[in-house]
Amino acid sequence: MSDGQNLVTEDVTVVEGDVATISCRVKNSDDSVIQLLNPNRQTIYFRDFRPLKDSRFQLVNFSNSELRVSLTNVSISDEGRYFCQLYTDPPQEIYTTITVLVPPRNLVIDIEKETAVEGEEIELNCTAMASRPATTIRWFKGNKELTGKSEVERWSDMYTVTSQLLLRVGREDDGVPVICLVDHPAVKDLQTQRYLEVMYKPQVRVSQNYPLQGLTREGEPLELTCTAFGKPQPTDMRWLRVDDEMPQHVVVSGSNLLISNLNKTDNGTYRCEASNAVGKSHADYMLFVYDTTATTEPAVHGFTQLPNSAEELDYGDLSDSRAGEEGAIRSVDHAVVGGVVAVVVFAMLCLLIILGRYFARHKGTYFTHEAKGADDAADADTAIINAEGGQNNSEEKKEYFI
Repeated sequence: MSDGQNLVTEDVTVVEGDVATISCRVKNSDDSVIQLLNPNRQTIYFRDFRPLKDSRFQLVNFSNSELRVSLTNVSISDEGRYFCQLYTDPPQEIYTTITVLVPPRNLVIDIEKETAVEGEEIELNCTAMASRPATTIRWFKGNKELTGKSEVERWSDMYTVTSQLLLRVGREDDGVPVICLVDHPAVKDLQTQRYLEVMYKPQVRVSQNYPLQGLTREGEPLELTCTAFGKPQPTDMRWLRVDDEMPQHVVVSGSNLLISNLNKTDNGTYRCEASNAVGKSHADYMLFVYDTTATTEPAVHGFTQLPNSAEELDYGDLSDSRAGEEGAIRSVDHAVVGGVVAVVVFAMLCLLIILGRYFARHKGTYFTHEAKGADDAADADTAIINAEGGQNNSEEKKEYFI
């Protein structure tokens, strides 16, 4: 606000085409004459009289303390200083500045490629033409703000701004809007957008229809289904057995694989491959056929999902998955072996206990018949005579001589 001795006015900012209102006010009125002049010092209004033949200027209010004038359909040529004068002694004068804002006349996004492939870096350009002052351009991908690089060109009193955005796209960007938003004092919420179209390799998944989350036992059937999504939609899908030929009794029907009667020769990795114009991807199913008596669930499921191509496969993760399943199989075998060993050890312990008790009961000193009565004998001859079956018993025998 500019302030003279007794005059008050304010600067005016207006959007091109709108109405600007200029006010010249007197703080302490003494009935002095008020007039308004344009930047060329031409009188627009003298009191309530308009000498200037421009019908865009209209008197809004006139009194001893205020002269208020409106200017319709403002253009760039109307910018400048407008003077308020008060005829006092000495005369007083202050000025007000009209600033005209021009919003961008056009906002356009140009994309280097209408259709991009995942992993590519594409260039987008957004241009805001003929604005005043120069506009600020902001980029958004969905709700996420991105950073672009802007260049400003000046043509006469107007500015054209072009912002460049380099964007590396992935499959998750397909169908996502890229928004070019303008920050400018003359306009609010001015934006334009383009939707990204991204082509990507198939995403493959193998699901087990039967048995549903159960053990794959000998003699039972197995049914697998392969699903694939990509852009464009995969046109080629096939089943194969990794590092071995497909068993003859396996039936493949489109995306389904059926083994009606499982046996241990079916063990292995079964792969579903899908391809489109962008590339090829696959997913694996690791099959281990259990005995019919098996009741323990496997510690690791038989699926290995590979949503990307073989080149992008993390072989460490796959090895961990295979090692986990092999560990589960080994754990089952070890449990059986451990049970057998425990039974054998228990039987041997029982046998040792029985033998120990037997030998303990039969431990002691054993005597022959000839030794009986030997303890009371004075010598060996007497002991033999006293012993059972010795000489004493010979009396019972009779000898006859002929």
